[in-house]
Amino acid sequence: MSENFPILIVLLPLSAALLSPLFSYLHRDLGRWLVTLAIACSLGCSIGCLQQTLASGEAIHYWMGNWAPPLGIEFVIDPLNATVATVANFVALMGAIYGAPFLKKSSWLETGGYYTLYGLLATGLSGMIITGDVFNLYVFLEIASLSGYGLIAMGGQRSVLASFRYLLIGTIGASFYLLGVGYLYAITGTLNMADMAVRIVPLIDTPSFKIVVGLFIVGFGIKMALFPLHGWQPDSYTYAHPAAAALIAGIMGKVPIYACIRYFYFIFAASGAAIGMGLQIMGIMACCGIILGSVMAIAQKDFRRMLAYSSVAQIGYLIVGMALGNVYGLIGAVLHLINHAFMKGSLFLFIGGVQYRYGEVNIDKFGQLYRKMPIACWMFVIAALSMVGLPPTAGFFSKWYLVLGSMEAGPVGYFYIAIIIISSLLNAIYFFRVIEKIFINPDAGLKEVNPQKGKLELPWQMLLPILIMGIGILVLGLSNATIVSDVLQFALPEVLIK
Repeated sequence: MSENFPILIVLLPLSAALLSPLFSYLHRDLGRWLVTLAIACSLGCSIGCLQQTLASGEAIHYWMGNWAPPLGIEFVIDPLNATVATVANFVALMGAIYGAPFLKKSSWLETGGYYTLYGLLATGLSGMIITGDVFNLYVFLEIASLSGYGLIAMGGQRSVLASFRYLLIGTIGASFYLLGVGYLYAITGTLNMADMAVRIVPLIDTPSFKIVVGLFIVGFGIKMALFPLHGWQPDSYTYAHPAAAALIAGIMGKVPIYACIRYFYFIFAASGAAIGMGLQIMGIMACCGIILGSVMAIAQKDFRRMLAYSSVAQIGYLIVGMALGNVYGLIGAVLHLINHAFMKGSLFLFIGGVQYRYGEVNIDKFGQLYRKMPIACWMFVIAALSMVGLPPTAGFFSKWYLVLGSMEAGPVGYFYIAIIIISSLLNAIYFFRVIEKIFINPDAGLKEVNPQKGKLELPWQMLLPILIMGIGILVLGLSNATIVSDVLQFALPEVLIK
C-alpha cells in the first residue's frame, strides 16, 4: 500500500472533488465529508512519504503506468517536497473542516460546487509539489489556478472582479512559465526534471537559457505575487471566500516559490551567470516588496486587506532567503514558507470567524473583541507575534536563519538584515495596533449576524482549526531545531552541501 502513497496524495482529493456534486445531491453534507476525508487521507500519505524518505535517505520515485522516465511521467518525493506537501495538506484539511458553517444554509449545488473547487485546489497544489515533470507542473498549476479563481469568485459581489483580474494576470504568468518550459524542451529534449538537470549543464550560458530564467522570474513572480507583479493579490485575498482564504493565502502563493527553488537549486544547480543575475534581481524585487507591503499594510482598515499586503512582504522574506544562495538562507526561506502557511492561515481563520459571527472586518470595530471571542483572539495574538518575529514563536526562528544567511553573504547581506529589521518593526506597528483595538479600546458594540447560543464563541468546526493552527505556531517554534537538523538540512540541494 505504501508504494502507492505518491499517487494517492493527488488521486484521492481529485476523485473526491469530482464526486462531490453527486454526493452533495444525495445529501447536502456528503460531498463536504467526502472531500474532507480525502484530504485527510492525502495528508496521511504525505506523512507516510516523509517518514519513508527520512528513514531511507532516498527519494521515492513513482512511475505512471510503469513507464520509466524520461519517456514516462513520474512523481518524485524527497524530504523537502514531502515536508511542503504535508504542510499544504494539513492547512487544506483545516480549511475543509472550517468551511462547514459558512455553507450550512447553502443549497446542495453550491455546497457541492464549493467543495469540488476546494478539492481541485488541494489536488493542484499537491501535484505541483511532488511532480517530477516540468510540463505536468504546468498542468497542476492550471488546476490550482482555475479552482482558485472560482473560490475567490464565490466570496461575494466584489470578489467576481477580483477573480477576473487574477484570471487575466494569472494566465499571463502561466503563459510565461509555459514558454520557459518550451525553451527548455527545445534545448534539452526532455521534460523530466532529473534528466533535465543532467542535460542543462553545458547549456547554462546559452542565450536560450537566459531567456528561460527571465521567463521563469516573471511567470513565477506573478503566481507568487512578488513585487511589482503582485497587483492581482490584494483584492483576491481580501474578497476570497472566507472559508477558503486560509488555503489560498497560506499555501497557494507559496507553492510557486517552492517550484522556483526546485528549478534554480535542484535542476539548474544555481550555476551560471544568468541564475546569479536572476537571483540578484529577485532579491532587489523582494526588498522593495518587503518595505512596500509593510507600509501599505499599516494604512489599511480592512483586516483582510492588511493581511494581503502583509503577504507581499512575507513573500519577500522567502525570496531573500532564496537569493542569498547559502545554507542558512535557503533553510530560512523553507522554514519561513512552513511557518507562514501556519501564521497567515491562522490569521485568515481568525478574521473569517469574526466575519461569520459579526459580519465585520473593519479593524476599528474590534474594541473589546477578546471578551466575546477569547480563544480566537488569543490565537490571533500568537500568530501576530510570530509575524513580528518574537520568540518562541515560529516566525522568530525563520527570520533568525535569514539573518544568519545574510551575515554570511557579505556586504549585500547587511542590506538584507536592515530590510528584515525595518520590516519587523513595521509589522509590529500594524499588528500591535490590532491588538490594542481588541484588548484596550472601548467595546465597539458589535451585533451578531450568526448568534452563538452555546458556550462556544464559534461553531466547533471553526474553533478547532483556529486553535490547532495557533498552537501549531508555537509547536513549530519550539521544535524548530528538530525540523532544521532532521529535515531541512537533510533536504538541501547538493550545490549547497559543503
